[in-house]
Amino acid sequence: MSDQKYNSPEDPYFEDAQADEFEEEEFVSKTELKRQAKELHKLGETLVNLTDANIATIPMDEELADAVAIARKVNKKKDGYRRQLQFIGKALRNRDTTDIEEALAKLTHQHQAANAAFHALEKAREAVIEQGDPAIQKLIEQYPELDRQKLRQFHRQIKKEREKNAPPKAFRELFQYLKDVIHEEWLSVWAQIQKRLVQLPNLFIFEYRSRI
Repeated sequence: MSDQKYNSPEDPYFEDAQADEFEEEEFVSKTELKRQAKELHKLGETLVNLTDANIATIPMDEELADAVAIARKVNKKKDGYRRQLQFIGKALRNRDTTDIEEALAKLTHQHQAANAAFHALEKAREAVIEQGDPAIQKLIEQYPELDRQKLRQFHRQIKKEREKNAPPKAFRELFQYLKDVIHEEWLSVWAQIQKRLVQLPNLFIFEYRSRI
C-alpha cells in the first residue's frame, strides 16, 4: 500500500493535523487580542490621568476627548469609572493611536528632562555650599552668566544659616538664582531634544510602550 494516501486531504491524520494547527492559530490570535486590549486599556488610563495642561497636547477626535473628559470627572472608586475606562479602551481599538502614543512619548521625555534639570540644579547648589570656590569656578566656566561674587555670598550666608540653625532662606534663594540663570540654556537644549523627538517618533513609541 502506498504511503501517499496518508498525505491526502481525505486522510484522517491529515485532518487532525489541520484541526490542531487551526486551534493553535486561534489560541495565538485570542492571546494577541487580549494583549492589545490590555495595552489600549492602559493607554486610556494614562490619558485619563494626565494633567489639564498635558491632556491639551494630545491629539484626539471629539468623541474620544469627550469620553476621556467624562472619566476624569468620575470618582475612581466607583464602578462608573471602570466602565468608562472600558469604553475608552474599546474606542481606542477603532482608532490609529500612533499620534496619541507619539504625543505621550514626548510628554514622558519632557518629564524626564525636567527631573534631570531639577536634580542638576540641586547638585550645583550643594557643590557651591560644600566646596565653595572650586565648585563656583566650574559653574562659571559652564555658565558664564553666573555672578561669582553672588555665589560666594550665597555660600557664606548658607554656612551661617546652618551654624545658627536658622530658616534656610539663602538656601532656597540660591536654588532659584541658579534656576533663573541656567534655565534659559536648559530651554535651548530642550528645544534641540524636541527636534530629535520629532525625527525619531517610532523609537519613543517603543520606549513608551515598554513602560506600560
